[in-house]
Amino acid sequence: MRRGVLSFLCIDESRFTQISEWWDANPIDVVRQATRTGAAPNVSDAYTINGQPGDLYRCSSKDTTVVIVDSGETNLLRVINAALNQALFFAVANHKLTVVAADASYVQPFTTSVLMLGPGQTTDVLIDGNQPPGRYYIAVRAYASAQGPFDNTTSTAILEYKDTPCSVQGIKINPIFPSLPAFNDTATATTFSTSFRSPRQVEVPTEIDENLFFTVGLGLNNCPRGSSSRSCQGPNGTRFTASMNNMSFVLPPNFSILQAHHQGIPGVFSTDFPAVPPLKFDYTGNVSRSLWQPIRGTKVYKLKYGARVQVVLQGTSIVTGENHPIHLHGYDFYIIAEGFGNFNPQTDTAKFNLVDPPTRNTASVPVNGWSVIRFVANNPGVWLMHCHLDVHITWGLAMSFLVENGVSELESLEEPPVDLPVC
Repeated sequence: MRRGVLSFLCIDESRFTQISEWWDANPIDVVRQATRTGAAPNVSDAYTINGQPGDLYRCSSKDTTVVIVDSGETNLLRVINAALNQALFFAVANHKLTVVAADASYVQPFTTSVLMLGPGQTTDVLIDGNQPPGRYYIAVRAYASAQGPFDNTTSTAILEYKDTPCSVQGIKINPIFPSLPAFNDTATATTFSTSFRSPRQVEVPTEIDENLFFTVGLGLNNCPRGSSSRSCQGPNGTRFTASMNNMSFVLPPNFSILQAHHQGIPGVFSTDFPAVPPLKFDYTGNVSRSLWQPIRGTKVYKLKYGARVQVVLQGTSIVTGENHPIHLHGYDFYIIAEGFGNFNPQTDTAKFNLVDPPTRNTASVPVNGWSVIRFVANNPGVWLMHCHLDVHITWGLAMSFLVENGVSELESLEEPPVDLPVC
């Protein structure tokens, strides 16, 4: 197994348990095939827990992972969604989960019966061994916000108390199954994502130097003339693509953007990434097909050191609306609001939490909705912002910030190492 979809670490006396996703193929090949054909990637064949899909799958029914706990003890579960392409619901039968951290930052504790994590998001929870001795399923199921195929299977492990009898009156004790949301339960996903708060009042930037508005979503490109039918397997002989502000990001083939910036190499990128969409439209409505074809390019947006930045991440309904986990390298940020439909600066700013918003590095932009984040650009360099669905970044749902050096040495990029490989 090369990649995982969901991992959690159960920490009690150094015990660890990992949950993952399984393809009966190399997952990198799955993405490459989707890139080559222009179609969506094949869905996974199973989810796994400690390398085993669980006893709902025929292949692993005898090898289901069992996590042993003791009555009265509290365990820390570190849930990490390392998905290729799938958001996930997570639950433990008959047990409440107390959320205490997310993306390695503490949060105000709150209790829930189900977690929802997009790829790249992490959540730390406490689980108390306060149920009658027995066997309880730990279960994972997809949250599929977009229209289209997905892995509609359920992975299981077993949470088992140490003093659980093997049987009662000769009858084997079967695990209790948790109540999981439906695969398209956006209401539950939203209730969870909007429950996060910082544990104390935080210093959110209030004076904004850069007020940015980025559309995020899918698109379609016509296939080049002479392309084979194998390379154009999207709708109506097209190829799927993705973009921010109608720009589909292209990784430069010969030099990294950071190297080109630091060494002054011309022609690798341009600094004209748009601060707002080139055209204002009904982002989550019935979008004209004339707006479905983004422009390919390698563009960055320049930020001065110390700039106070606000980014509205606006999902679109082009091709299909979807929950996009947007990740920013090099920074944590505050998620100050989220909502559905088109962001309205006249009314939606009233929803901003400028007192105790959560600190994250990945924001789930709701399906056909928006999220607003703020951060201070105090880490110089080139930093990618992208969707954590692997196929979406492959299709171009990304952009880069170029943060300039500050005044002092501590506010500036270091020189590259003398042994920097020359490609």
